[in-house]
Amino acid sequence: MKVLIVDDDPLVSGALKVILESESDMEVTGVASSGAEAVLTAREKAPDVVVMDIRMDGMNGIEAAEKILSDNKDIKILFLTTFLDDEYINKALNLGASGYILKQECATLASSVRAVHGGQIVFGGKIVEKLPDLMNRKEKFDYDQYDITDKEKELIEMVAEGLSNKEISEKMFLGEGTVRNMMSSVLSKLDLRDRTQLACFYYQKIRP
Repeated sequence: MKVLIVDDDPLVSGALKVILESESDMEVTGVASSGAEAVLTAREKAPDVVVMDIRMDGMNGIEAAEKILSDNKDIKILFLTTFLDDEYINKALNLGASGYILKQECATLASSVRAVHGGQIVFGGKIVEKLPDLMNRKEKFDYDQYDITDKEKELIEMVAEGLSNKEISEKMFLGEGTVRNMMSSVLSKLDLRDRTQLACFYYQKIRP
């Protein structure tokens, strides 16, 4: 898979490049030092995954990610930052980022890149702890209003936990094709675009 690294600290981006290029299934196709450069490089290189810092001079990582996804919705954005800023986390989730981990957790970087490339959603441990308090949850969610079945409820919870279609199929004893069809049905019923939005929806409106 092709990866673009975005960080305004050359020492950090250099270290990340070494980590990822030691993986046999990853190729670092570009390194950008600003949000604006990231947008241009993403257009030129069309990476599969962008590993993006957030706080940078000029265009920050959130703004850059929004532009990148506007250009190409198939690119996966994995934020890698030192900041546990509530506003940033909320914005990252709402714009459709596939992951948010801290630089202190960089030992998990390669597996996180691999996971988001495979369609999973990845949150660092400290991010998971903050999610319930970050989301503005409503009254108890009425599944019946959306004609959500019991099986689809299970699917939603597993997506929110970050499980892949393969893992969900194994836990639910269903074929992956059936899981994909259920996923499409749930997204249609809830008027959502993808599994990232579904996970956000779960934490905002469903999780008790």
